[in-house]
Amino acid sequence: MTSPKSHAVTRVGFVGLGNIGKPMALRLAAADGIELTVYDVLPAPVVELVAAGASAAESVAAIEADVVCVMVRDDDQVRSVVAEIGPGAVIVVHSTVSPGTPAELEQQGLDVLDAPVSGGAMGAADGTLAIMVGGSDAAFAAARPALDAMGSLVTHAGPVGAGTRFKLARNLMHFVAFTAATEAQRLAEAAGLDLVELGRVVRHTDAITGGPGAIMHRSTTATIAPDDFWYSVFDHVRALGEKDLTFAISLADQHGVDVPLARLALERLGKGLGLG
Repeated sequence: MTSPKSHAVTRVGFVGLGNIGKPMALRLAAADGIELTVYDVLPAPVVELVAAGASAAESVAAIEADVVCVMVRDDDQVRSVVAEIGPGAVIVVHSTVSPGTPAELEQQGLDVLDAPVSGGAMGAADGTLAIMVGGSDAAFAAARPALDAMGSLVTHAGPVGAGTRFKLARNLMHFVAFTAATEAQRLAEAAGLDLVELGRVVRHTDAITGGPGAIMHRSTTATIAPDDFWYSVFDHVRALGEKDLTFAISLADQHGVDVPLARLALERLGKGLGLG
């Protein structure tokens, strides 16, 4: 005799099987306790998901699910998809959208979570995404089995819209850091260094130190009192940073390389760390 399931099944729909959406959906297809239905305008990823154990829906409207995950290109596509989702489902918007869009959807009487992800296609494939969620406690609890199947760090950031604001703050640092990396590459190239090897060193050491996230432990950006534990820690960071930035800017000047972000960092590092 077949034994009964040890836990309830969550019916999940997934719309948008692109570079990140498809591996997210594959994680759901492989998860215990998930009954998955997928839809995409392209047939090939749907065929792959069906082979992995999912069911295919003929349209968004045909999806019958407790939770519907949406991973499409932009705000307009999100609105278009959401307009077709049947009543009663918790709608989980994984797309990175405008800060006002999640609340706009909720105001239509929908049960919405904004849940953008960080970690890229690799994180989606191995289930290690960070998923930043905004929405009610009840909606979050309903979607939690699906979220846990797709990410290894799931944070309930607050009410609707908080997940999107969380993602935008995270990505501000991400792309400013990319721009800073291009300054470092130009400096290294002008100084006759191997750019590929520089990249290897950066990735290696960031994996050890935590990269920019290494300074992100305080719960406030207020000025640090001199008797605070963090004062001496960040004062040491400032001293090292200002020394190295000064040397790097001098080297850039020698080679005629423009490094505006480095100059701005030298000016603002101490204050940004909370040292006044």
